[in-house]
Amino acid sequence: MTTTRRAFLKQLALGTAGFGFISFIPSSAAAQHALGGKKLPRSTPEAEGISSRGILAFLNAMAANKHELHSFMLVRHGRVVAEGWWSPYAPQFNHTMYSMSKSFTSTAVGFAVAEGRLSVDDKVVSFFPKDLPDQVSDNLAALRVRDLLSMAVGHDKDPTFEVVKQENWTKAFLEWPIPHAPGTKFVYNSAATYLCSAIVQKLTGQKIATYLRPRLFDPLGIADITWETCPRGICTGGWGLSIQTEGLAKFGQLYLQKGRWKDCQILPAKWIEEATTFKIQQPSPAKPARPNAQNDWLQGYCYQFWRSQHNAFRGDGAFGQFTLVMPDQDAVIAITSESKSMQGELDLVWEHLLPAMKAKSLPADPQSQARLQQTLSSPALTPPKGQTSSPIAARVSGKTFMFATNDLGLTSAAFAFRNDGCVVTFKDARTSYPVTCGIERWQLGGTTLPGTPPRLISGGAPKPGTKHKLVASGTWKDEDTFEMMWRYYETPHHDTVTCRFDGDKTSIEFTASIGPKKRPVLRGQFA
Repeated sequence: MTTTRRAFLKQLALGTAGFGFISFIPSSAAAQHALGGKKLPRSTPEAEGISSRGILAFLNAMAANKHELHSFMLVRHGRVVAEGWWSPYAPQFNHTMYSMSKSFTSTAVGFAVAEGRLSVDDKVVSFFPKDLPDQVSDNLAALRVRDLLSMAVGHDKDPTFEVVKQENWTKAFLEWPIPHAPGTKFVYNSAATYLCSAIVQKLTGQKIATYLRPRLFDPLGIADITWETCPRGICTGGWGLSIQTEGLAKFGQLYLQKGRWKDCQILPAKWIEEATTFKIQQPSPAKPARPNAQNDWLQGYCYQFWRSQHNAFRGDGAFGQFTLVMPDQDAVIAITSESKSMQGELDLVWEHLLPAMKAKSLPADPQSQARLQQTLSSPALTPPKGQTSSPIAARVSGKTFMFATNDLGLTSAAFAFRNDGCVVTFKDARTSYPVTCGIERWQLGGTTLPGTPPRLISGGAPKPGTKHKLVASGTWKDEDTFEMMWRYYETPHHDTVTCRFDGDKTSIEFTASIGPKKRPVLRGQFA
């Protein structure tokens, strides 16, 4: 045992829930290095028994099927064998996880269980006596933590979008009718995950983002995560986590290794087994588009993890945020993306990557490895292309267009064109919102413009005035139409902003890439 390890043992917190758990709290940079280090080790595909040709086929198929990858990392035998970020996305940037956040919330519950703070059979009502409805139904009284974790509350429909309209989300959740016995009916339920977050915070006095730092993030060398919170300062749990791609890969690797990291049992193997095995069956669709056995959303639900085909399990989030763990292949795949078909992405994993994972090692294939390295060395999402100039630009440049009343509360916009870029400045009654874009090239910047970036759920949204990172590029689609693309590179999303000019009038239309609804079309004319 090293000196550093002895120092850790002085700080251990021994759990009492039958897991034999030891939690190490790093107290120095040396401690953190010994527990996790900053990066996973690197290797080549063939050295770890994966065909470079198979990885190339997967990447080509993803592009051909218009799945927009933002990042990809493939780990086998604990070593990264392929990785890439599609510019403007990059390794150092966080990425919004949507429901991939749920698996981290489940992990926070696992630590609390291992430390003897709660049991998954504890009744939910016991944690929130002041937030209970006047009449506690039998089903609410019977609701357990395990029912929250397995999406088996007993609701008829997901209450999340109504719950987040309230100031007290816990109270709103507990007031929602539970017509079915807990544990008997699967309904996807992000508010149930929020309640798991609230329970951990109630027991520990810490947000789960803070609670997980010394237990999970620091030991694995995961830094700078952020997590959105509700109006009462509780992490949203079911969404709102932002993390780097390698953090996802490390998280998956921890679960693949049954909670062990380096020479430390970070999370009990018993909990890993409990959290990732079948708990409840999802209902089959009335008109199945494919056989149930080939549907990765019908393989069973666990504790905020999904069972997958081929004995795999995963955490996932809207538009293609994945941590896929493949025990039979000793592999982890981390993906961030914006895709209309998450099943389509997984289909390509099964079609190309799964058969590419063969022996413990393969003969070197320098030509294929070189092609793979070239493909992943500098992939990029290209800016929109059209025409780089228009005679309209000189006429509208410097002019202000006043808007009719609109739901965004914006009063005007002004355009300033130059050879290589454009600045569009929106205004409301109090504030200016300039956005700088390149002409057919990305321009790094940010914006506080209301309504940006697009998001699926209002709950946990940053406060108005928060500056969101973006890159922007514009092109002339025709003589009268200037089109910008704004990529919010720490989210899955981008906006297409179409500006049409007609004499002294303009219309500006915001179209989110996928998912969120359109915002109002802004209509204005010269001041």
